Amino acid sequence: MEYVKFGNTGMDVSRLCVGAMGFGDVSTGFHQWVIDEDNSRKMVKLALDQGINFFDTANIYSKGTSELYLGKALKDFANRDEIVLATKVWGKMQEGPNGGGLSRKAIMSEIDKSLMRLGTDYVDLYIIHRWDYNTPIEETMEALNDVVRMGKTRYIGASAMFAWQFQKALYTAEKHGWTRFVSMQNHMNLIYREEEREMLPLCKAEKIAITPYSPLAGGKLTRDLSETTFRGDTDTVMKMKYGNTEAQDSTIINRVAELADKYDAKRAQIALAWLLQKEGVTAPIVGTTKETHITDAVKALEIKLSPEDVAYLEETYIPHKVVGAQ
Repeated sequence: MEYVKFGNTGMDVSRLCVGAMGFGDVSTGFHQWVIDEDNSRKMVKLALDQGINFFDTANIYSKGTSELYLGKALKDFANRDEIVLATKVWGKMQEGPNGGGLSRKAIMSEIDKSLMRLGTDYVDLYIIHRWDYNTPIEETMEALNDVVRMGKTRYIGASAMFAWQFQKALYTAEKHGWTRFVSMQNHMNLIYREEEREMLPLCKAEKIAITPYSPLAGGKLTRDLSETTFRGDTDTVMKMKYGNTEAQDSTIINRVAELADKYDAKRAQIALAWLLQKEGVTAPIVGTTKETHITDAVKALEIKLSPEDVAYLEETYIPHKVVGAQ
């Protein structure tokens, strides 16, 4: 396993991060394709055995059961001081007022609930899941600064927003002497590259770690478009992201298949290898519900695409409607 510094910090993370959105209790109704606790534990143990030390979840994933399963597994299988553990806040966790968002009230309540489910005194990275249009950014950044000062998180990060919003948050923190974001978890893969326009240059300039989510486009980059899966048939979020662009994405998906044959590799490995060679990318977040999701991802670290192959994968990309930022 390869390890790198996490943006402009001294913390070391594996070049792959295990995303735990696929862990949880299916009865919560969050996603129908999630795996139960026993299988989640197997994924965590395998990832640790492969040298992965970076794990990402969120309070909203399967209504907290993802955090619960991940926390218990890490407690049983890992040394807490060697693990980089991230979770997120923003999603609506209960009906009625103050059930979500990034108010001081919500952040202070949700960090304690997340820590309880995760079974730890702190997380290494606390991430705002989306931008909150109904709360002043000053309130959010001050609350996050206080969470750091209380020792409940070591660092703070952001996810899925417009570059102007991220810059506003960075400026607000700097203006008041508060803790700054050290990472951006953004939507990025071979068939969705809108982040390369403004967000990636901003992160590079500010020395922000980039941890792309959906690196395989929900599996679209791992198989022919004609193939179906249970997740593909039931995941409404994935359909929203990619369902309307299949025609324009098909050429890229076919080229991934061509290069997989050329390198004697899996398609997932080619898609990840492309992302890993992008300047500034720290650690893609790889969703894991099967052992091969982890083992294939680890092998992608060994693939070094030529400049010609990178250009071949990229040249037919057509601009997409922004998906992820609210």
